[in-house]
Amino acid sequence: VQLQASGGGLVRPGESLRLSCVASGFTLEYYALGWFRRAPGKEREGVGCIGRADNIPTVSDSVKGRFTASRDSNTNTAYLQMNSLKPEDPAVYYCATTYPYPMNSCVKDLEVWGQGTLVTVSS
Repeated sequence: VQLQASGGGLVRPGESLRLSCVASGFTLEYYALGWFRRAPGKEREGVGCIGRADNIPTVSDSVKGRFTASRDSNTNTAYLQMNSLKPEDPAVYYCATTYPYPMNSCVKDLEVWGQGTLVTVSS
């Protein structure tokens, strides 16, 4: 059971990135999947969550209107589409799941974490 995050990189302000989180060893849609970020010197921040099954994805107020969380059940992969990236967005981004708990929120029981992918925004 693991998550593999990828897609980070260096972009200019206003550009976009799409992060991917591939799940293996379990079926992603049966559990909640959260996106988090940690910038240097700051606490970890939740930026998005997809509950199990048909739960509607949500994002935090700090990224609302720019970031979109989604999931592809066919490929067992979650995505975080990040548009209009700002200088305050750089961080290591992580995905985490509530497997083996079939939750609809990402507040707790995040038992499995991906390794993180670095996003840098610089002109």
